[in-house]
Amino acid sequence: DCPAKEGTGGRKRNLTLLRNKLYMGQRRRTEPVVESTTTAGDHGNLRRSQSDRTEYSQKLQEKMAPQAVSFTPATSSQEDEEEVSRRMMARRVKIITELMQTEKDYISDLDLCIKEVIQPLRNKQIARFDVDGLFSNIELVHQLSAKLLSLLEEATTDVEPPMQIIGEVFLQIKGPLEDTYKIYCYHHDDAHTMLESYEKDEELKQHLRDCVQSLK
Repeated sequence: DCPAKEGTGGRKRNLTLLRNKLYMGQRRRTEPVVESTTTAGDHGNLRRSQSDRTEYSQKLQEKMAPQAVSFTPATSSQEDEEEVSRRMMARRVKIITELMQTEKDYISDLDLCIKEVIQPLRNKQIARFDVDGLFSNIELVHQLSAKLLSLLEEATTDVEPPMQIIGEVFLQIKGPLEDTYKIYCYHHDDAHTMLESYEKDEELKQHLRDCVQSLK
């Protein structure tokens, strides 16, 4: 009995030792290999250093990004406003120049009409020809146009474009313009009817034709 018991106990001890060996072998296979304390610490410090630099770089970019975004549109907006202002000023200068040139051309046409048509017809003293009725107050229109041009030249000569106050010129001459052109427009229809009647008269029509030829 005892040897049997001892044999049974011995087998149990052997099985226990075998299980322990298998368990330890399994742990060795499954557990990670740990490097020496010095090597692991060095690698850990290196990984933390790289991570810290990456994190710092990201935070720096985040801080810089809003400033860049807010600065660029503001600069662009300011440049756009300056460009619009330059274009508007250039357009304003062009309009004023064209206005003055148009007034000069108008005065030149009135000069020709007065010198080459009205005055010769008056000099002929044709009884059936009402020169003043046909041309109304065109000579006053000429004088007023010359005055307007003079004021425009005064407001723009040797004056920087932003300081050229053109509106004041028209406010100043507004009253005379209305009074003069009211008379001219009031007699326009009568003058047109009179011209049609003169064109039916061959003698008067010839006088008009001679004046028109002199304009050419």
